[in-house]
Amino acid sequence: MSQLDHRQVIAIDGPAAAGKSTVARLLADRIGAMLFDTGALYRAVTLAAARAGISPGDGQALADLTRRLRIEIAQASIADGRQVDVLLDGEDVTWAIRTADIDVRVSEVSAHPAVREALLDAQRNIAGGTRVVMVGRDIGTVVIPQAGAKIYLKASAAERARRRLAELQGRGVESTYGRVLDDLNARDEWDSGRETAPLAVADDAIVVDTDNRPVEEIVGEIQRIAQTAWRQAGVAGE
Repeated sequence: MSQLDHRQVIAIDGPAAAGKSTVARLLADRIGAMLFDTGALYRAVTLAAARAGISPGDGQALADLTRRLRIEIAQASIADGRQVDVLLDGEDVTWAIRTADIDVRVSEVSAHPAVREALLDAQRNIAGGTRVVMVGRDIGTVVIPQAGAKIYLKASAAERARRRLAELQGRGVESTYGRVLDDLNARDEWDSGRETAPLAVADDAIVVDTDNRPVEEIVGEIQRIAQTAWRQAGVAGE
């Protein structure tokens, strides 16, 4: 287990399209923290694997590929709706990793223990000793179990499908509500049922329901939770 100081980490976990990325971006801006969406790492690996013709089921080949890749997350450089830049070996793949094809592959890729292990140290090192909002599905349970504040965002499948469809349509991607809902349900099953690091609520996480709530209200609630946790831990968090 990492001995890095992760007390200023805000871990935000939850299923796909629960609002994690939007909430995390606004929260990070408000408190002056770094935003780290760990799902982008797995999506980048999935894209690289598809390009290389590697099956989502070939865990060893995927892990070998992951170790060779250079994946970077940086501040957004283009005002096109992105929250961060995602670079794969120097190429901007920010939107290439957000397609429906990647959506249906990424859960199988990320379920491989060897792939998760290959990315684990990098995630912990990035978050060490700094104020960071980390987004994923196993941040509070596996990646940063010593996070200062752990949040689990949830939303109904119907609401999540509506949000994801609106996101896709906003980028000019054709889809239907039914297809998006089916894809989300399939991903939920993959993420919750995988043997390694399944999607789960950490024992000490606070569950926040995002259905029918303004995003600013949700951000404010999480900010208060984090600041309380920081005060109790004796770290600067205002």
